[in-house]
Amino acid sequence: MFLLKLAIRNITHAGLRTWLNVLVLSFVFVAIILTEGIYDGMSHQIRDAEIDSHVGGGQFWQKDYDPFSLEISHSEIPAELQKEIRERNASAVLIVSASIFPRNLIQSVRLKGIDPDQKTVNLPSSILKGNSDNTSIPGFIGSRMAKSTGLQEGDYFSARWRNVKGTYDAGDIKIVKVIDILAPLIDRNQIWVPLDRLQNMIQAPDQATIIIVNKDKNSIHTNSRYWIFKDQNFLLKDLNENVERRKIYSSLLYIMLIGIALLAVFDTQVLSIFKRHKEIGTLMALGMTKWSIIILFALEGCITGILAFIVGSVYGLPLFYFLKEKGIVLPQMIQQSQFAIGLTLYPKYGLDIYLLTGLILFISVIVVTFLPTRRIAKLKPTDALKGK
Repeated sequence: MFLLKLAIRNITHAGLRTWLNVLVLSFVFVAIILTEGIYDGMSHQIRDAEIDSHVGGGQFWQKDYDPFSLEISHSEIPAELQKEIRERNASAVLIVSASIFPRNLIQSVRLKGIDPDQKTVNLPSSILKGNSDNTSIPGFIGSRMAKSTGLQEGDYFSARWRNVKGTYDAGDIKIVKVIDILAPLIDRNQIWVPLDRLQNMIQAPDQATIIIVNKDKNSIHTNSRYWIFKDQNFLLKDLNENVERRKIYSSLLYIMLIGIALLAVFDTQVLSIFKRHKEIGTLMALGMTKWSIIILFALEGCITGILAFIVGSVYGLPLFYFLKEKGIVLPQMIQQSQFAIGLTLYPKYGLDIYLLTGLILFISVIVVTFLPTRRIAKLKPTDALKGK
């Protein structure tokens, strides 16, 4: 108890030096949690957007499905899957390669047929209903596609495709809506049209390329050898690998921030020991053992770490709560990036990361505070009193 009281007195009498250390440590504490929360929030937001928009609870792929050979990547939907589609547990998508001619230019795209009544993914496919006529094909596109082609709502343009017999056919497509699609994978160079209309266009009734399973439904099976199930882990493999790489970058930032803070504490502790030689000698002369003095300096480091945690919590918790509720507004250019993320990013903070960061910082401060004090064990009381 005596050492604790003495450590508190030394901390309070250090004045500005103590509070500078506390502020630096608290800033690092808040900065680490802030960046970790942003990384976690971004990862969860991207993953949720991918699942809601096109991954679902997994997908059945036609066995020949290949982005580079779409002309053979479709077959008839088996009875088991047709039943699930009728019960709104899954949704069929037919993918066809095509060329479009907006503004007298040619561009390769993918026509994607989807049921306007589907509820599996969060695409607004219902806007395709009521827009069908005999002269044009209704379709909607994402904002990225609109930007690259210059197409706008209400525009007409010609498209050319091949049917299952290899014969070229053509028609006009009307853009009924330009929407914001978070996932770039289903936006760039893609036009969404009614499924039955696209099936008639390529003369492939009741056929599809992929079947998306509802994210809340994971027990759909089929005995058909023409359809292979791909789970979320497979479909999100690239995303998960990117998240793991980002964790490495965040860890490097984590270490760098802690290193800066601990360097400041280490320098302050070395300077403190150098300036307090006479005080150390006096304590030794009064009968205090060298290890008691080492523990005294370690207690001072502990108190500094606790104060940093308290001060960081005072201004950090309101900041974390505000960002979690209101989000961070990102630049407009993010909307056109390769990530499935909106213009507002919502960081994700949890008690585990908060306490773990505080514990790591606290232990690190104790270790860095203890290291310079090992020199005290080699001091002689007479030399310390003389300031040597």
